[in-house]
Amino acid sequence: MERNAFFDNAKVILIFLVVFGHMIQPFAADSNTINAVYTWIYIFHMPAFIFLAGFFAKGIGDMKYVWNLFKKILIPYLIFQLVYTFYYFGIGKPDWDSSILDPQWSLWFLVSLFSWHMLLIVFKKIPMGFSISAAVLVGIIAGYFGEIGQTLSLSRTLVFFPFFLTGYFLTVSHVMVVKKHFMKIAAVAVMAMFFGLVYFMPDIDTGWLLASQSYSDLGADNEGGIIRFTVYIAATLMTFSIFTFVPTQNLGWITGLGAKTLYVYLLHGFIVQFLRQFDILSVNQWYDFVFIIIMSALIVIVLSSQFILTLTQPLVELRTKKLRALFK
Repeated sequence: MERNAFFDNAKVILIFLVVFGHMIQPFAADSNTINAVYTWIYIFHMPAFIFLAGFFAKGIGDMKYVWNLFKKILIPYLIFQLVYTFYYFGIGKPDWDSSILDPQWSLWFLVSLFSWHMLLIVFKKIPMGFSISAAVLVGIIAGYFGEIGQTLSLSRTLVFFPFFLTGYFLTVSHVMVVKKHFMKIAAVAVMAMFFGLVYFMPDIDTGWLLASQSYSDLGADNEGGIIRFTVYIAATLMTFSIFTFVPTQNLGWITGLGAKTLYVYLLHGFIVQFLRQFDILSVNQWYDFVFIIIMSALIVIVLSSQFILTLTQPLVELRTKKLRALFK
């Protein structure tokens, strides 16, 4: 598909929020404001990112398609699973030891991304309304089974799949409905409402937003399905509310960052986990919070730089085109 400035801009905003969310996570328990910002971001940032991944998943599902996905997604997962394991051991992270079936930290997304493409082979043959409804039902039912956990990211795969599937079925014209003027007014109301909710209810368990635990683990054996359905509604409303304010025009180098978000996603963990392990950051004053915002933006920019892309392309894309061009 041809690059579209709106979608690239959306990816830039979302990858910044991924990095920023990971940066402020250690401080969420110490401040009601930071906790509210953190929880508010987590309502939508991964559902929105997954929606965009589904939007661009237009493959046909034959064996060549599956093999290409294996090379583009699973092999980088295996490489980064090994690299992160050694890195965590090197910096003294206590839970560094992880099997190949238990993705290190944010690498769950790669395992789920491959699985979503595989599920799509079946679900795309079902009419949109029935297909998405079935995916939502599966995501709700999954929470009742404690056996469906973090191994191979199975819980997140099933719970987040409706967003991927919705992205697949929608077209550009469908998404652009959010740019109508009246939608902006509604979007402001939605975003303000949910921020107020998480601010005045700081005890909301963010485990509901991470989608990796069963209802039993979250202390809601009976009402878990209702809560998850509510979370689905909240994430959907917030996702399209955020899209309402994404610029449609090309913003030059900023829009260009949208083509490099996978690099940022895979690499930012080396920086974030280092900062966490050695307690380098702290938030004691308002300007500490501003500093983290600036630092998060700089991480996105630096990890999208030509220098980093050239060095890491063999790991991320299994290609050496940029390195060969450099030596030439």
